[in-house]
Amino acid sequence: MDQNHSLPVESLIAALEPALADGKISATTHKSVIHWLTAPEYSTFVPEIATSIERAAWADLEAAFWEVIPFGTGGRRGAMGAYGTATINRRTIAESAQGLAEYTRQATGKEHPRAVVACDTRLRSAEFSRLTATTLVANGFEVFLFEGPRSTPELSFAVRYLGCDAGIMISASHNPPSDNGFKAYWSHGGQVLPPHDTGIITAVSNVTEIRATSIEEAFHSGRLSIVGEEVDLPYLESVVALSLSRSRAVRVLFTPLHGVGETNVFQVLQGAGFTGVEIFGQQRPADGEFTHVPDQLPNPERQAVFAPAIAAATSETDLILASDPDADRLGVVARSADGSWECLNGNQVAALLADYVLRKRTENRTISPEHYLVETFVTTPILGRIAAAFGVRIIDDLPVGFKYIGQIVEDRGPDRFLLGCEESLGYLAGGYARDKDAAIAALYIVELAAELKAAGLTLCDQLDQLSLKYGLHWETLHTETCPGAHGQEQIAIIMRRLRAMPPETLGEIKLTQAADYAQHEIRSLPDNQRVADLLQPTGNMLRLLGTVERFDLAVTIRPSGTEPKLKFYFAACRPSITTEELPTAKIAIRQHLADFQRDLVAWVHATLDEIS
Repeated sequence: MDQNHSLPVESLIAALEPALADGKISATTHKSVIHWLTAPEYSTFVPEIATSIERAAWADLEAAFWEVIPFGTGGRRGAMGAYGTATINRRTIAESAQGLAEYTRQATGKEHPRAVVACDTRLRSAEFSRLTATTLVANGFEVFLFEGPRSTPELSFAVRYLGCDAGIMISASHNPPSDNGFKAYWSHGGQVLPPHDTGIITAVSNVTEIRATSIEEAFHSGRLSIVGEEVDLPYLESVVALSLSRSRAVRVLFTPLHGVGETNVFQVLQGAGFTGVEIFGQQRPADGEFTHVPDQLPNPERQAVFAPAIAAATSETDLILASDPDADRLGVVARSADGSWECLNGNQVAALLADYVLRKRTENRTISPEHYLVETFVTTPILGRIAAAFGVRIIDDLPVGFKYIGQIVEDRGPDRFLLGCEESLGYLAGGYARDKDAAIAALYIVELAAELKAAGLTLCDQLDQLSLKYGLHWETLHTETCPGAHGQEQIAIIMRRLRAMPPETLGEIKLTQAADYAQHEIRSLPDNQRVADLLQPTGNMLRLLGTVERFDLAVTIRPSGTEPKLKFYFAACRPSITTEELPTAKIAIRQHLADFQRDLVAWVHATLDEIS
C-alpha cells in the first residue's frame, strides 16, 4: 500500500472521528472513507484521501463519498474527482466498464464480445475512454476505440456498423466542465433498455475486482483496434443520403461550443453541398473548459450560449446553429422578418422539422399511412396535428428519454420511420442510428431555411404559418436542482405533496385535472378524486391541467433520471387562431404560461423552505 503521506492509516481513521461527531462528515462518508483506506483495491487512492484528511478538507471528503454515484438506466454522470464513490473517477469508470463487461458476456453467451468506445472533448474524456477500452479488453472483449473525439450519434452508428454487442460513450452531454459520464449502448445502437439496463446496474453494483491491462498490452493482444475514417465516412454518407431538397443558398454560422460538432454537423453540411456554412472560430477549438461559452455551460437550450455567435454574425447571416459537446442536440437561432434574432426552442424546431419532412416526403411520393412520427409525451402536441394533416401515424406516449424513440425505431423498423423528436433539442431521421443526432437536424433545418429564403421567408414566418394551420402552441422548461445528500428526499417530498394536495390555482389558471402516471389514474381537481384510468406511459410523472380564457395549459413534473433535478415542462395551446389575432395571442400565451410557471415555482420554493 502506498504510504506517501505523514500519518499511518490507523491515525487517519482516528482523525475522522471528531469530524463525524461534529457533523462535518456523514456516517455514510465515514464508513466509505475507512473502506477506501483499508481495502487493497483502493490502495492507489490512499495518498490523496490522506492529504484531504490531514488538511481537514471535510467538505471535499463529503462530496466524494456521500453516496455511491448511481449507475442509472443510461449509465453514470456527475462531477469528476480524484477519488470517491460519489464522483466520476478512474475507479467508478472502471467499475462501470467491468460491470458492463460481465453482464454482456453473460447475456450474449460470447467469450469475446465486441464493443466500441468513443468520447467527446471533455476534460479526462480521452483518459476515461482508454481506461474503458483496456478494462473491456482485459475481460476478453474485442474493442474498437475511436482515434479522437467523436459524436454520440456516430457512436450509435458505429455499434451497428461494426457489429458490436455494446457501445460506450464517455461524455456528460451539456453539463459544466466539472462533469463527465459513462453512457452505455446495446447491440441495436440505442441506449440500454430493459432487461439489459437493470442487469448492467446490478452487475456494476456487485463489482469487487476489476480486471486491468495496459494500452500496450491491449494492442499486443490483437483485441484493441483504433478506428476513424473507416467509420466516419459511412456515417457521414448515411446522413447526407437523407437529404430532401436541392436548395443550398443560405448563410449559416455554426458553433460546436468547443465540442465535437465539427466532426458531424459541419461535415454533413459540407458533404451535402452547403458552401455558405462558416464555423464560429472563437468556439471552434476542442476545449473541455468551454472557455468561450458564457458561464462555461455549453447547453444550446440556453439562449446565453448564442450571444458570442450573434455578436459575430454579419448582416448576411440567415441562421445560427449550435451543437452541444457530444453533438447529439442542435440549437437554432433564426433571423426574423425585422432582422432581429430569435432563439427557437426544441418544440418549435420539432414542429418545423416535422412539417418539412412530411411536406417533402409527400412531394416525393415516399410516404404512406403506415409511416410514423415519434415523440416523447412532454414534446409539443402540435406534432400530432401535423401528423394527422398528412395522414400518418404518431407515437406520442413515450416516457422522457430519446432511448425510447430509438427502441420504437428498432422494434417497428426504420423503413417507415419519418422523424423522432424530443423537446430538449433531440431529433433523428432514417435508420442509420438509434439515438438523436444534431447532424440530421442541421441538414433538414438548413434545407428548410434555404427553401424559405428563396421564397422571401424565414423560419419565424414559417412558425407563424404553422400556428395559423395547427393552433398556437408555446412550451417552456423549468428545472429545480436539489443537490447533496438531502436532494433526493426533497424531490420525493415535492412529488408526494403535488400528488396529495396540488395547488387549486396557478396564476389566473384554475387547475381542473391531474394525470398521475405513477398511480395510473386521472383525478379531477380541486377534489383530487379518481375519474378515469391512465395506461401509458408509466413513470414517476404528474401532469396538472387547467384553462384560462381560450388557452389550455398544462405542466408535467418529473424527477430527472440522471441528475439531482426536478423538471417542469410547461405547455399552452390555443387550438385555433386567425391572422388578425396572432400578434396579440402570441404575447398572451407567453404571459399566461409565465404566470403559471411563476406561481408553481413559488409553491415549490415554499415547500423546500418548509422541509429544509
